[in-house]
Amino acid sequence: MADIAVDQAQLRQIVAGMSEGVILIRPDQTITYANAAALAMHGVAGLDDLGETVSEYRRNYVVHYRNHHEIGPVQHPLDRVLAGERFHDAVVEVRQWRNPERVWMHRIRNIVTTDDEGRPSALALILQDVSDRYEAEARFESMFRANPAPAIICRLSDLRYVKVNQGFLDLTGYARDDIIGRSFSQIDLLTGAEHRRQALDHLHAGKTIPQMEACLRVPKDADKYVIVAGHPIAMPGGIPCMLFTFADLEDRRKAEAELRASEERFAKAFSLNPIPTVLLSADEHVPSSANEAFAQLFGTPESRAEAAALWTDETERERFRCQLDRHGQVRGFEARLRPQDGKECACSLTAVRVTIADAPYVLCAVQDIAERKRNEQELIQAIEAVMGDASWFSRGVIEKLAALRNPSGAHVETTAVEALTTRERDMLTRICAGASDVTIAADLGLSPNTVRNHVTRLYRKLGVNRRSAVVVWARERGIGAEPLPDRSEGRRLVRKHQAD
Repeated sequence: MADIAVDQAQLRQIVAGMSEGVILIRPDQTITYANAAALAMHGVAGLDDLGETVSEYRRNYVVHYRNHHEIGPVQHPLDRVLAGERFHDAVVEVRQWRNPERVWMHRIRNIVTTDDEGRPSALALILQDVSDRYEAEARFESMFRANPAPAIICRLSDLRYVKVNQGFLDLTGYARDDIIGRSFSQIDLLTGAEHRRQALDHLHAGKTIPQMEACLRVPKDADKYVIVAGHPIAMPGGIPCMLFTFADLEDRRKAEAELRASEERFAKAFSLNPIPTVLLSADEHVPSSANEAFAQLFGTPESRAEAAALWTDETERERFRCQLDRHGQVRGFEARLRPQDGKECACSLTAVRVTIADAPYVLCAVQDIAERKRNEQELIQAIEAVMGDASWFSRGVIEKLAALRNPSGAHVETTAVEALTTRERDMLTRICAGASDVTIAADLGLSPNTVRNHVTRLYRKLGVNRRSAVVVWARERGIGAEPLPDRSEGRRLVRKHQAD
């Protein structure tokens, strides 16, 4: 007995300074010793709190296996020690019965010594705290499952899938049981990959697989276009694995197809448009592409590479640029451009900023309005000639003709023509013809004082104070000078009156 006591004392001295936890148990199920590491792994300071016997320990702590599931929950590690069973690397979850929130993860193994007759003489439970590792693995598992990005983990030793998240299942249409345990050859993640041979070499070597496009064969669709990448990782126990992540390309492919279709429609409309249309560079407004109508009138972009070559007036060009910069578009901008024959041409420009193939441009439509301008000028000249005698026209016709003569002029709120009396119209017509008061008096057979009174009333009615303003008022309404009628009899009477 003395030798046994000495041996146990020496054993305690050996294990006291160990970083692993050690619990010594007698064959009679008495816990005789636990070093500081073992006590810390159970959240207690002394052996009494741990339990003096195996039964007390089992009451104080609830233990569940995290591996060795085939053993069953009733086969407590201490029972296995007492039965003389040898085991190692059993991972258990330990909870305090009074405080279930206190949880530890222990990797345990045992040592059983026997006497000369083969009976157990000393039992030892060796503990290693692996809580941090399992907490990290739990966090990884939680993040892996919650990550919306599709992901799957393949074990490198046999290329079998060991984990898959919901994102991958949603992407492919597989069920979890269809994935776990299947091999890479059964579910090929690199089908149609851009660099498949290189990717397979990296997979077998456990190296990073760079991003590349691939086409998966999945039950959900005939083909699933994705971007796939592989990242080497170590799973619990240091097992080398490959983490595959994916990005769905379906939306991008649809967007690219729609963009191509849109660009084709634009190209056809651009080419077949009968209105001369040109694409200008966004900065210098240099022609880069033109339709056939533009090329026939102004030449090809290659022949008109200089933007200034199109414009005859640099001031108009700068004004066009300023309006485009300020509003992003220009409508009905009248300018004089130079066609390929070199002659000046009146044009109307409509332009808007556009983006084509990720590059900025200015889309500009050009209309030749030279003929329209000539027609307008001829019409205005004809109106000027006809309106020499405004007395032939009604009020509505006169105002419409005046508006046609000056379409952009400001609207002036003044007395209407029909509001004038016959005598006031006589005064208006002769003032516009440049006649003086004396001339008007002689022409109409009136005295100069009478003429001055009529002119004063005309000023008051028109809201003016001089003869030039009367002329402007009449011109704004399209009323020009009319030939003065022959008033020789009136002049004779005036001379007779002066002689008397």
